[in-house]
Amino acid sequence: MIEFTLWDIARNLMLAARWTVLLSLIAFVGGGLAGLMLLVMRMSPLPWLRRFVMLYVEVFQGTPLLMQLFLGFFGLPMLGVEVSPWAAATVTLTLYTGAYLSDIWRGCVEAVPRGQWSAAASLGMTWTQQFRYVVWPQAWKIAVPPTVGFLVQVVKSTALTSIIGLTELTKTGTMITNAVFRPFPIYALVALLYFAMCFPLTWYARALERRYRVGRHR
Repeated sequence: MIEFTLWDIARNLMLAARWTVLLSLIAFVGGGLAGLMLLVMRMSPLPWLRRFVMLYVEVFQGTPLLMQLFLGFFGLPMLGVEVSPWAAATVTLTLYTGAYLSDIWRGCVEAVPRGQWSAAASLGMTWTQQFRYVVWPQAWKIAVPPTVGFLVQVVKSTALTSIIGLTELTKTGTMITNAVFRPFPIYALVALLYFAMCFPLTWYARALERRYRVGRHR
């Protein structure tokens, strides 16, 4: 049995947490761009485009993320496309995040009164101008708290990538556990590190929600 001090275990876990943070940021930024594009497509006057986005969102929301990771990592090689665990994880999490963010933002856009669209149209604005200059700035204030809150879900979801061999925080915890046979303190440290990453985001999302709620009531 390999001997590890508590400091050795904590240091290795904190180093692995870097990859969890990086993967979360890539998935969130990439998913945000994808979600915004899907939102615009879903609001398009073209019915087939709206149906495509609705199907996309239903598929990613209606299937477990674990299955999506498996299909990305094990399915693509069957089609002749070799992918690394890192590539499979980033692409899958980006598509997954985009589906959820587009749905969150759609609800926020629909929360803006329809009269805002009509008022902007009466000024001679095109649909794109109405969305960009009138509707989206109002919808964004509603969207910020749930968007930051969803980032917490993204961070926690990265733990599933350990199943396909990505050496992030959870995978590193499992590897150390297999080496030293001390699962309780190791997984307790893993949980503590996840909490340290997620709690500030949760607190910030609640603070934003209170701020914007007070702002709307003034």
